[in-house]
Amino acid sequence: MSKLKIGTILDDRPVKLSIELPAQVNRDLIAYADVLARETGQTIEPTKLIAPMLTRFMSTDRAFARSRRAKLEPEQSNRAASLRPKPTL
Repeated sequence: MSKLKIGTILDDRPVKLSIELPAQVNRDLIAYADVLARETGQTIEPTKLIAPMLTRFMSTDRAFARSRRAKLEPEQSNRAASLRPKPTL
């Protein structure tokens, strides 16, 4: 069996969020938590998997990364332009 994509879950200061999930997604989270517990010996509440899964998904989504870079580049060039000294006449 190949390795799971999520490793050890770090304890981080949470932000409270309420979401509704389809029942099948909830069952899959429970199953994933069970497999993770068997592989790592680390028992984790299934709801605690959501944040690392989203983080992993966004960090490996190339289209998202390109879009994010494209959005940041104009902001960075505008910021750099505002920091350049104004020419004196």
